[in-house]
Amino acid sequence: MSDQGDRGAAVPAVSNWNLPNALTGVRILLVPIYVVLLMQDTVGTRVAACAVFVVAALTDRWDGHIARTRGLVTKFGTMLDTLADKILVVAALVMLSWLGEVPWWVTIVLVVREFGIMALKSLLSRREVIAPSSGGKLKAVLQMVALAVLTVDWVGLLGSELGPWMYWLGMVVLYVATAIAVVTAVDYVVKAVRIVRTGQSSKA
Repeated sequence: MSDQGDRGAAVPAVSNWNLPNALTGVRILLVPIYVVLLMQDTVGTRVAACAVFVVAALTDRWDGHIARTRGLVTKFGTMLDTLADKILVVAALVMLSWLGEVPWWVTIVLVVREFGIMALKSLLSRREVIAPSSGGKLKAVLQMVALAVLTVDWVGLLGSELGPWMYWLGMVVLYVATAIAVVTAVDYVVKAVRIVRTGQSSKA
């Protein structure tokens, strides 16, 4: 009897008040600190802003790893994590464009891509969950690296000889991330059209 009762017992729901979600909340709270530091636009505050950005980006790795390994994945946590990523990336792109470091067209392309794909996945979530592609994951990594590099005022920090090289290194990485973003966006749209028109799985 006890065995049957154990098998029939309901599995307790995972609380939204957990460590991964707390780390995600920290990432959101770090965004205004990053913005304020960048607005000062001094060599020191931009180095500090870079440090804040790196810590915020690392929490994205930590919260996901902890949630998966400890069985703390929740629907709310997944939604909050996605939103936190978008807020961090958009804030960095807009601020760096405002400072003249990143062309506005790059920011517009990446922001439209981020929210467009998020909306597309949300609309299709009842039919099928489109998993992140390897290209999308590579784009995310390159984007974070580029934004961290571009946050620093390398000319002010290293001088006019080495500074521009570091800046253009960041821009090259960002351009590559932008190209991958466009390609993967097209791939997502093709998969979405296939699912809507034929009901065929995107994995087919």
